[in-house]
Amino acid sequence: MPLDHRRVPGPEESQSPLLFVPAGAEDGEVEAAAANGDRDPSALQPLFARVGLLSQAKGSAYVELSGGTKVLCAVAGPREAAAGVGSGSGSGSGTGSGEPGGRLVCEFRRAPFSSRGARLRPGGSERDPELALALQEALEPAVRLARYPRAQLEVSALLLQDGGSALAAALCAAGLALADAGVELYDLVAACALCRPPRGEWRLQPSEPEERAAAARLTVALLPSLHQVAGLLGSGEGGAPESWAQGVRLALDGCQRLYPLLRQSLLRALKRKPPGQEPAEDAAAPAASS
Repeated sequence: MPLDHRRVPGPEESQSPLLFVPAGAEDGEVEAAAANGDRDPSALQPLFARVGLLSQAKGSAYVELSGGTKVLCAVAGPREAAAGVGSGSGSGSGTGSGEPGGRLVCEFRRAPFSSRGARLRPGGSERDPELALALQEALEPAVRLARYPRAQLEVSALLLQDGGSALAAALCAAGLALADAGVELYDLVAACALCRPPRGEWRLQPSEPEERAAAARLTVALLPSLHQVAGLLGSGEGGAPESWAQGVRLALDGCQRLYPLLRQSLLRALKRKPPGQEPAEDAAAPAASS
């Protein structure tokens, strides 16, 4: 009897892969646990950072959170700014003082496989330009753009996996990448994300299920040594103004606790940098909760 080559040979009987999923790993149970608030609202996710991951980039950094968020950031430049490119666009701007200062061009992209479910289209997500603008506005106060007249620095952040707090992780990775590239900075950028459920209090560094079920979101970027807020992005209904102020205070405390971890990863990379090579060193440490 001739074989039918149009069919893939396989077992006559099969079982659903959901039978092999460990108990409690279904999305419904994860979201239910997030809604019940079964964690410390002020706890930080353990963070992993590696500096100098890309050899072809002037500076690079990789940041991963225990919730699954993975961000890779690369820095190019400084290079001569394109003629006729004005400030105020969504991808970059000048110093805003009329002087021939440098420009910071930021890009935020998502990998097609970054989110669960259907793959993203080649055009990317609709929120990518908004997140790129937020990335630029939070990084500009940290970079000494006046030291790079008529030049531009390019920062590219790639979200490999979205497990929640993606913008905050991208800001931390971008600050490390700028420092790895030798760009003059006022301070490293530490960022934290928060979310507030419809009935509950603010939660620090939320996971992706917590963000989807949240009524309000908040991302705060801080220059810890200068005690200066570099960026703030909020959306949703967070309640009374005092509720938003409480969220900002919680985020500032989280940024101060993240700063030693970011600084340690950078210092270790610099101390162990071989002569003539880019610095590269791992830094993995759990973030202590208050």
